[in-house]
Amino acid sequence: MMIKDLFLILVSSLILVVFVLVGVAFLTLLERKVLGYIHIRKGPNKVGFIGLLQPFSDAVKLFTKEQTYPFMSNLILYLVSPVMNLLLSLFLWLCMPFISVNLNFNLSILFFLSVSSIGVYSIMLAGWSSNSNYAMLGSLRAVAQTISYEVSLVLILLSFLFLILSFDLLSFMKFQENIWFLFLLFPLSIMWVVSSLAETNRSPFDFAEGESELVSGFNVEYSSGNFAMFFLAEYASILFMSMMCSILFLGGNFGSFTFFMKVVFISFLWVWVRGTLPRYRYDKLMYLAWKSYLPVSLNMLSFYFGLSLFIMVFSL
Repeated sequence: MMIKDLFLILVSSLILVVFVLVGVAFLTLLERKVLGYIHIRKGPNKVGFIGLLQPFSDAVKLFTKEQTYPFMSNLILYLVSPVMNLLLSLFLWLCMPFISVNLNFNLSILFFLSVSSIGVYSIMLAGWSSNSNYAMLGSLRAVAQTISYEVSLVLILLSFLFLILSFDLLSFMKFQENIWFLFLLFPLSIMWVVSSLAETNRSPFDFAEGESELVSGFNVEYSSGNFAMFFLAEYASILFMSMMCSILFLGGNFGSFTFFMKVVFISFLWVWVRGTLPRYRYDKLMYLAWKSYLPVSLNMLSFYFGLSLFIMVFSL
């Protein structure tokens, strides 16, 4: 019986990863189409019907291009970093709840926080091992930004956790049967979305890729398959954070089709923000994290802690 269970878990996880990668492929197409219409143009529309095969032609192009290596780079770390980055972003998905449970475990929130914080190292090593000033500056910016917003991200998440008193993602579904947490924790929900944007290095917080001064940031020396891995990791993270938003404060009923519609809508929101907002100034990004979000999330944490105590006392 144990072997059958392990086999089923492996197959379920493999199916999950494959579908995440397919989702990433079509998310890139969605982004290019939406940005196209924001710019009053078409976007990809030649390869296949209305451009549906474009992501696959891009993948073939990226993975068959010539692989280049900077002469003075630290080659082993240079090659390991993109693989590590992609694996960690796919590893995150293992805590996603299934109807058949799969690997969704009691401490899935802790797993999410641990794995997402390790992802910083792959970006840092990628910038350092390239032995390029642009890549190094890009990775330093990305690391400082990610670490800053992880603090507020955890504190915001703690307010949600105090209300459900569990680390299990399944609990969010049970507690939101009558009312979404979006209505109970509206300011924190908005702060979570903004922090997620900063955490995934997306516009308007894409400072690691400030084209005007850093060319392409930490991945400037990467080409072909290695660059594609960073690209896939970023979009897998966007999809994952969209899924987390849907679970945390939009009902999170993964047994229904509406859950996936919410995930698609929040992914669209990421693209919409990119097409609408200009890049933030770097010092303002840091002030936002340390001078605005940190004190506000701490105050809200004490408020929701008091609220949960109040509910517990009066429910006895």
